[in-house]
Amino acid sequence: MIKSLVRGFAIAAVLSAAAFAAAKNPIVGGAAMFDSKNIIENAMNSEDHTTLVAAVKAAGLVGTLEGKGPFTVFAPTNEAFAALPKGTVETLLKPENRGTLTKVLTCHVVAAEAMAKTVAKMIKADGGEHDIKTVGGCVIKAREDMGKITLTDENGDVAHVTIADVKQSNGVIHVVDKVLLPKM
Repeated sequence: MIKSLVRGFAIAAVLSAAAFAAAKNPIVGGAAMFDSKNIIENAMNSEDHTTLVAAVKAAGLVGTLEGKGPFTVFAPTNEAFAALPKGTVETLLKPENRGTLTKVLTCHVVAAEAMAKTVAKMIKADGGEHDIKTVGGCVIKAREDMGKITLTDENGDVAHVTIADVKQSNGVIHVVDKVLLPKM
């Protein structure tokens, strides 16, 4: 009887710890995001980011995004990739297009941890629009619209941050609804 009670308490403690860890971060793509895991470890668990993970692997960026960071990743969903013109994703994933794919992906990465509150303060300090320079050399224009952050790429296309502040061990992910493309 005592062993059963102890075992029950141990199971409850483990489940409570997992629930507490998940509660600190939003659920993304049906998966708990843990701030003890890096960007790649968490993204691989998200059903909404399978295309992004495949692209990161094809571009050879897994090691970078598993690295120390800190990084901010504006992570497009599968739907965002699907909204690109027909055949774009397949073309980008071809080995001969690795350079272009790398450019597109690194235009979603900032070499700093930028939580939404910090970005909002920079937007306000800059009079309503803040330029964010990415690892890929792109400049994304951040704005705040009715309490939500939007990002405009170099082509004028606007992405909305749909889930902000998904804390990682090596930075933060902000889920976006559009692929940010460099001027090409």
